[in-house]
Amino acid sequence: MIKNIFFITLCSLFILSCSSLLKYDKSQSEFKHEEFDKKVKIVEPEEEPAEQKNTVETAPQMPVVVPEKIPTKTPIVLAKPKASKKVPKIAVAAKPLKRQPDIEDSEGFENQRRPLIDPFKVGEKVTHEVSYLGATAGELVLWVKPYAMVNGRKNYNFFIDVKSTSFFSRVYAVDDQIQTYVDFENLVPGVFKLNIRDSGQVKEAKSYFDFNSLKADYWEHKYTEKDGHQEKKINWSILPYSQNPFSAIFYMRVFKWVVGKEYSFRVADDEKNVIFKAKALEKTKLNTDAGVFNAIKLKAEVVSRGNLAKASDFYMWLSDDDHKYVLRIEVKLPVGSLVSEVTEIKEGK
Repeated sequence: MIKNIFFITLCSLFILSCSSLLKYDKSQSEFKHEEFDKKVKIVEPEEEPAEQKNTVETAPQMPVVVPEKIPTKTPIVLAKPKASKKVPKIAVAAKPLKRQPDIEDSEGFENQRRPLIDPFKVGEKVTHEVSYLGATAGELVLWVKPYAMVNGRKNYNFFIDVKSTSFFSRVYAVDDQIQTYVDFENLVPGVFKLNIRDSGQVKEAKSYFDFNSLKADYWEHKYTEKDGHQEKKINWSILPYSQNPFSAIFYMRVFKWVVGKEYSFRVADDEKNVIFKAKALEKTKLNTDAGVFNAIKLKAEVVSRGNLAKASDFYMWLSDDDHKYVLRIEVKLPVGSLVSEVTEIKEGK
């Protein structure tokens, strides 16, 4: 499944060795997820549910009921209410419950799951240049697309696109897209969809988090030249309010990030339930191709497996404003550093 929690979505796919994109023409016909399609109904903004069409014209009219006349011979006397000596009770507001889960910081949430200031704006597009050992390896794009309906509930529609440059594709070619839907009210991810086409594999995967039963399902189709077409299915128990490794990079933007303070939240992936932790180290100025930003530098602790398991340090820079844009990511590896830095920001509305 996903080899590394959280930052595999960003750039770990660039540090292997191979050549051009692997070709597999049968992916569209063979990569089906019938069980996922039965559990999940996604309506994108451009779609209109059939049951909502023409509802205005075809809506039945309710019959008009005319009340009977009151006989005029019988006078109606309205008795004056007696004055009450009781003092009316004053409603006392219930004490708000502590924001859940306890592991997460509650500042800026007013004891609710949603933050007081929403950092996400539809249409937002943040573009990064990814480099390794000083060489430009590819481009990373983080999008906030128009809201979608997932099983009848309004969801954020987050999209990640990772592509290698033509030069680096001679080493390892990458053309990957990840889409994750996050509930608008509870800020938990119900679904992610993963499409990978690179030098070593063609993969399509889908995942569904059911927070009513606290169960996660993961379905995967993969093709490699060595092993051919393979299928995989995983089901495991998750903890309440868990993020997936792709929603995590967006979810971390809902916190206030006060210098000297540590922040945590749950992440569920690959039959594991782990904790993402990060500490705000300092406020700084960050000079990038997209401009100069007031930024907050974070140092993160990520439970991971696979290629980046031995990463010694993992740093992130967020914009010091209401948006908390991801401006820079730096991972120090046993050999060199892998860096992703913003080159352009398109603000949403």
